[in-house]
Amino acid sequence: MKRIRKGDQVIVITGKNKGQKGEVLRVLDDKVVVQNVNLVKRHTKPNPQANQPGGIVERESPIHVSNVMIFNPSTNSGDRVGFKTLEDGRKVRVFRSSGEVVDI
Repeated sequence: MKRIRKGDQVIVITGKNKGQKGEVLRVLDDKVVVQNVNLVKRHTKPNPQANQPGGIVERESPIHVSNVMIFNPSTNSGDRVGFKTLEDGRKVRVFRSSGEVVDI
């Protein structure tokens, strides 16, 4: 079970994008792609078969998972994630600071 999943709200804790918040769009092996964070300009050739225009396109680049923390709305800051097994046998993610469940 991964600590950070697609759809989670995260905050960047180090690097040039420190302090920015966003939603996780994709989770790669040890990297995550966060919406509107770590934008790079990519020069693309036009592809008429895919109906894709050419030019300079801005898109998100992956960030290492150690450089982001899951955002805790109750404390309004980043928080570490732990795991807990509930009475019914489900394994859920919990915030380390408060112990409340991340997954709903």
